[in-house]
Amino acid sequence: MVASDAWIGWLIMASGRLYFWKAWFIQLLLVFCLLCDTLYAFAQLERLRKFKSAGLGVIDTPMVEVPAGEFIMGLDGVHALEDERPAHRVWLDTFAIDQYEVTTAQYSEFLSAEKQTVPWQWETVALSRHGDRPVVGVSWQDAETYCQWKGKRLPTEAEWEKSARGTDGRSYPWGNQAPTNQRANFGLGTRFSYDRVLEPVASHPQGRSPFGLHHMAGNAYEWVQDWYAIDYYDDAPDRNPTGPEQGQFKVLRGGSWSDLPKYLLTYGRFKLPPDTRNSYVGFRCARSGAE
Repeated sequence: MVASDAWIGWLIMASGRLYFWKAWFIQLLLVFCLLCDTLYAFAQLERLRKFKSAGLGVIDTPMVEVPAGEFIMGLDGVHALEDERPAHRVWLDTFAIDQYEVTTAQYSEFLSAEKQTVPWQWETVALSRHGDRPVVGVSWQDAETYCQWKGKRLPTEAEWEKSARGTDGRSYPWGNQAPTNQRANFGLGTRFSYDRVLEPVASHPQGRSPFGLHHMAGNAYEWVQDWYAIDYYDDAPDRNPTGPEQGQFKVLRGGSWSDLPKYLLTYGRFKLPPDTRNSYVGFRCARSGAE
């Protein structure tokens, strides 16, 4: 009985010690998390200061006017994916769209002015070298907020496709010829760095769309305004469509530096949750009416 009481007493004492160390560890973990948050906030401020003081003389992206009229959206036939069917005629009113993707230099100006979060992909960014590359690591809301800050908005999916495809139903922005490294930045695998994989937004002039837009295929995927629905084309409006009223995913267009040629098609549709931030996705802005 004495041995049993001693054993129980030892267990109680051990449990008390365990509780003490567990509580101490939790408190230490909380302090560590607070310290990390503080250090991260200071790091963010320092990075914003560095980008703001880079003194690059940020230039606004020129916009291209796309005149009102019809174009062919989507695809028919055996090569069409389910969400690309059917091909249908769509009328769009006149709109203007950025000739180039939004750059890191332009986005850094926005970050400095609005105290927004710096994309994690910017750990290796040197604006003196990468200021003319497309910004990546931005969510759909990040992109839309930037466009609104510039007095613009994200293009609708239909506006994006017309800007890339023109009115002749071509497969790629430059025509129906297969992609080459002279026309697009693509096929570079999955290992990301600003130096190695992203190209200046005004590069690859041979790959321009009928309206003169650069990198509508490759370099970076681009967020558009619309929610995604696989069957949206079945009864989409034939005049100024803006996508479903709600959804789980937002649409992206254009393919990226990482992708194979089949992802660079002008009618290809892609989707991601709107809070996604990764090294493949950037954007450009648009606005209604003439430029």
